[in-house]
Amino acid sequence: MENSFVVSRWAAFAPGLESPEAWADWARAPWLPAGEGVPALAEMPAMQRRRLERLGRMALQVAWQVQPEAGDAVPLVFASRHGDITRTFGMLQGLARGEPLSPTHFGLSTHNAIVAQYSIARGLGGNYLAVAGGVESPEAAVTEALGLLADGAPEVIVVQGDDLVPADYAGYRDEPEAPYAWAWRLRRAAPGEAALSLSASGPGAADAAVAATLPHGLDVLRWFLGEAPALVAPRSGRRWERHAPGA
Repeated sequence: MENSFVVSRWAAFAPGLESPEAWADWARAPWLPAGEGVPALAEMPAMQRRRLERLGRMALQVAWQVQPEAGDAVPLVFASRHGDITRTFGMLQGLARGEPLSPTHFGLSTHNAIVAQYSIARGLGGNYLAVAGGVESPEAAVTEALGLLADGAPEVIVVQGDDLVPADYAGYRDEPEAPYAWAWRLRRAAPGEAALSLSASGPGAADAAVAATLPHGLDVLRWFLGEAPALVAPRSGRRWERHAPGA
């Protein structure tokens, strides 16, 4: 299948969930992560690490874990529904009080700032991009990754993450929220190899098995770590599928 891929490495972080074993247990009985936990991100110099909010630290920690080698030039797609909304909201509050806007804070609030900080810290000059696709940001990211693989990239890293939105936006929430980030290192599947795929819109989102207790981005990770054959995206009906060897 043209849209099939293999995840050769993965990593994830949420408060209280850091090890692969903890995530495997969670996937069997999922719960909504909560708490103030932040990854150490010891790989990044302290001066640069201080420029990141929690979302950035979570996203870069898992990216580092699937790309540990120095000079490992792999394209990276960063996806987040809300991006660094904590920083953005703080700037809006400052503007409402008549305070001047900090150019530094503004630069760090843009949607590609997190992945830019990653490339600077690691000295990487490869292809990096950031996407936002609403509830279906994981689908947007993997679609971009599949395009890069089709264009000849041997591997692509996808990082998906979000944090809680400020309480002032509570009336606009349309799914559960949690602080989390996960990363997949993707490559094309060889003929007959066990693989995953993401197809275009199917029968429709009405068939989607929406997890009422998880944000969709985290539900995709739950499906990946489990054994269910498929997961349908809640808005478009795009379909994640698991393919056995030889299928």
